[in-house]
Amino acid sequence: MTILVTGATGQLGRLVIERLLARGASPESIVAGVRDVAKATDLSALGVTVAVVDYDRPETIPAALEGVDAVLLVSGSEVGRRVAQHQAVIDAAAAAGVTKFVYTSAPKAPTSDLVLAPEHKATEELIAASGLPAVILRNNWYTENYAADLARAAETGVLAAGVGDGRVASASRKDFADAAAVVLLEDGHIGEAYELGGDVAWTYTDLAAAIAEVTGRPVEYQQLSTEEQTASLQAAGLDAGTVGFVVALDAGIRNGALADTDSTLARLIGRPTTPLVDGLREIA
Repeated sequence: MTILVTGATGQLGRLVIERLLARGASPESIVAGVRDVAKATDLSALGVTVAVVDYDRPETIPAALEGVDAVLLVSGSEVGRRVAQHQAVIDAAAAAGVTKFVYTSAPKAPTSDLVLAPEHKATEELIAASGLPAVILRNNWYTENYAADLARAAETGVLAAGVGDGRVASASRKDFADAAAVVLLEDGHIGEAYELGGDVAWTYTDLAAAIAEVTGRPVEYQQLSTEEQTASLQAAGLDAGTVGFVVALDAGIRNGALADTDSTLARLIGRPTTPLVDGLREIA
């Protein structure tokens, strides 16, 4: 079976390729889809095939799909443009007769009020309409998302956010990458929509304690109201659109959008997910 991993020079895509190889896939069976081949020399060195897959240039995609059986569509990072970008890959995969199509979505995308959910919901709908044999991986937050908070708290001793007592079932990016590798390599999984999260759903009080353990200095979690958070972000020089996005994101977390965990991720990868403090230590 030949597997195409899109976004292969991104943080998740690279890890998926590493996990595919670690789980026994041969380099010859992997195609790394990238926007810029000049940034993929390390992937070429692994022996995998590197092909241009530019979400914004649909004409690049069919050639990369020649002889490919399974595709991992790593969701794009350009908010507001992702649905059209994903559509290009979905259409090309359907035309190529791909027998397994895996997509990295967001938690409970069809029903979530998380500000990031609508584009993922729309993409899931496009996949369903295409008739592709699909697997949806609804990934919770990556612990690595907190790298900036970790660095800021290390300097100030303060973790400030508008999430209230909301919980986050994060896991390390390598955990989610491992799950993608499992689903791509194993028979089955077609038709499943897996809600994937860490084994523990933690609060920002827990996050502050974990950061304190990693940095070796006390860290206080400062709960911000919507008004306080908006003012703080504006004072930091962020534009109105970014301020609104961040405030809405924290509101989603406050309302429980990232709180659920049911051990599906740990079951898929065959081990516990990476604990919060260990994940933070890896990025400190």
